[in-house]
Amino acid sequence: MHKDDVVYKTPNGFDLSDYTNTVADELRNGLAVFKKNEKKVVVFGSAREKKHHEFYKDAEMLGKKLSEKGYAVVTGGGPGIMEAALKGAFENNGETYGVNIILPHEQHDNKYIKNSYLCNHLFTRKVLLIREMQAYFVMPGGFGTLDELFEVLTLIATNIQYNVPVILIGREFWSGLLEWIKMQLLEKYSYINEDEFEMLKLTDSIKEAVDLLD
Repeated sequence: MHKDDVVYKTPNGFDLSDYTNTVADELRNGLAVFKKNEKKVVVFGSAREKKHHEFYKDAEMLGKKLSEKGYAVVTGGGPGIMEAALKGAFENNGETYGVNIILPHEQHDNKYIKNSYLCNHLFTRKVLLIREMQAYFVMPGGFGTLDELFEVLTLIATNIQYNVPVILIGREFWSGLLEWIKMQLLEKYSYINEDEFEMLKLTDSIKEAVDLLD
């Protein structure tokens, strides 16, 4: 075979042209879901949170308070904290969006989504969850939540994304990470500056978190 005839394939077996077309279609169709001009905020957090836990209840109250202020609530559309935030908004007649992902476990749509979209790729899902939000609320979560948090911080720090509030909810959960960021990244190595560190707002109060939007 001539070198110009080689078909490059992804791990999923798509040739490169099919793969890029699939990605482009996924983004195009996903962006069409957000066709309205509402004020939108996203809530990140663990899919594994149980309904009886305080974090679930806090996320439900957060969704309610955001809808009272006229914000559409966007999450990854799965269970746990994502479900709770949408439930709070949905039951308060707020607008809700769920951008879900096909995974072998954990993820499934919850019943509080008014506008739903299903992605095949995590990176396209993150684009849709992060794009043109008025704020980012980050509740306790695992690797996925941390990935979303640092993606947002990187985009804001590089001026790719608007500088809007990034609000961490849960002092006990987040304080250790913030202390490490301050001690190591800011003070010891100067890998970030003071303005970048101050992008992060930390609170235990749902009311205070929502008031930061003002």
